[in-house]
Amino acid sequence: MVLTLSPKNPMRSVLLSVLIFEVIIFGLAIAVMLQVSKVAVGPAVGFGSVAAALALVAAGLLRRPVGFVIGWLTQGAAILLGLLTPAMFLVGGFFAGLWLISFILGKRLDAGKREVVADPDGL
Repeated sequence: MVLTLSPKNPMRSVLLSVLIFEVIIFGLAIAVMLQVSKVAVGPAVGFGSVAAALALVAAGLLRRPVGFVIGWLTQGAAILLGLLTPAMFLVGGFFAGLWLISFILGKRLDAGKREVVADPDGL
């Protein structure tokens, strides 16, 4: 399975939106780790910042195959932040689900366009 979508696939913008919102969520997760889960400042800022940077780099590179790979890694990081603050299991899972559904729908759009190009008369 190829980890990218075609350049004109509309689901690319949805995936980009997921990554941008994750940057915001990871920043907010730092505050939750500090105030609610009582995580030490170093790990909270460190892991939250790395996750946010990962999402930002993935968003910037989404036009290339490596951007999708980093995007998948970002989804793993979102869920793994739940080890520091349990709320991120839910929030990270939600965003990973959005990423997965958007990617699957994008793949279906790509497959549908290939079928139309292969048989334009629909016979």
